[in-house]
Amino acid sequence: MSKFTRRDFLKTTAGAAASGSLGVGGAMWSSDALAQGHWTPEKGAKLRVLRWKKFVQGDEDMWLANTKKFTQQTGIEVRVDSEGWEDVRPKAAVAANVGSGPDVIISTFEDAHQYPEKLVDVTDVCDYLGKKYGGWYDVCKSYCTDKGRWIAVPMGCAGNAVVYRKSQLEKAGLSEFPKDLQGLMKYAKALKAQGCPPGFALGNATGDGNSWTHWIVWAHGGKMVDEHNNVVINSPETINALEYVKEFYSTFVPGTLSWLDPNNNKAFLDGQIGLTLNGISIYYAAKKSQDPKLQELAKDIQHANLPIGPVGKPTELNLFFPMMLFKYSKYKNAAKAYLAFMMEQGQYEPWQQAAIGYVTQPLRAYEKNTVWTEDPKHTPYRDAMKIMLPNGYAGTMGYASAATMADFVMVNMVAEAASGEKTPKEAAERAQKRAERYYKV
Repeated sequence: MSKFTRRDFLKTTAGAAASGSLGVGGAMWSSDALAQGHWTPEKGAKLRVLRWKKFVQGDEDMWLANTKKFTQQTGIEVRVDSEGWEDVRPKAAVAANVGSGPDVIISTFEDAHQYPEKLVDVTDVCDYLGKKYGGWYDVCKSYCTDKGRWIAVPMGCAGNAVVYRKSQLEKAGLSEFPKDLQGLMKYAKALKAQGCPPGFALGNATGDGNSWTHWIVWAHGGKMVDEHNNVVINSPETINALEYVKEFYSTFVPGTLSWLDPNNNKAFLDGQIGLTLNGISIYYAAKKSQDPKLQELAKDIQHANLPIGPVGKPTELNLFFPMMLFKYSKYKNAAKAYLAFMMEQGQYEPWQQAAIGYVTQPLRAYEKNTVWTEDPKHTPYRDAMKIMLPNGYAGTMGYASAATMADFVMVNMVAEAASGEKTPKEAAERAQKRAERYYKV
């Protein structure tokens, strides 16, 4: 848990007063503060923010530094708490239902669509940022708009890329990472023969489990629903995907059926696996480590975008982060000012740089952030928001898509077929029935 203490608050408000701030709405408001002229904070405003725990230290450090900067410029005390991804989602749901909790919750995927009527309309914030920074990627509207209004501010996504080792790739006789599924399978078998097999999460992992299982099914042409939200997961395309997964899983390191989001990070850094799908956090940990062995590993680590399947186009799913402001908040204007401030270039780009691109931007202007080109190993993560598909693909976002993902229907289907617990046909049939419970409500 991270929070600003009363002592921090007194220090930051004293700094703001010393810098010649203006009094607006009872709060100290500096002349260059973002929200001046947009959102006048309520008198005595204090904010609570809940977000997910860091996977990259620089992310949390700079997020808190930017939050402190906001306090210095406005006098608004902000307490930031953090929980694991799997814990933020239920806590957000409880807050929405009981009408009490943090003012802002930064959650995952399309959580905003589970309780849109409980969220503040933030269209003014999103219109302001979109016009200033080149517009939002299309996928942002899928996740964060409902009936023509913005119900959450997009923070970005934890971009995913294939993480592998250059030395092992060369040992397998390859000069570049495979770009198709046939090549990926061949490489996975080569890694297993080298004694450093692949490892992809098959437990109820909010980020890594959902990301790779959706990708592999979509890559074969399978999908949970069609354009009219009819459940169609039990299809020949899905069964083909599950047959592929079953063979692919035979190359995995043991234990992946129980893996959550941290497991593949640890396994790769420990040398147990040589291939996985992950954010840039593995590379970050190795690069920032004081351990000479991990520093050498960082030099060997490479990243690549996921291979293309039979559908002939990228089918990536990345962990999306909506920033939700709840109607029960007493300080809605102050919260809007905070959200806009954190997305401004002066805060957002240094935050991305501190985390070496762990979060990929939702606003097009930030494609030009130097973080994406200063190290070529960062570049595969740059376009994660641009090319990703929304979780509700190929239908629309809503309660059903959110609940289906929250229940890990796709992940469980892939795990059942991969492990042999069910045949691909049986796994697809079960997934069909589970999804229909939500889509037929």
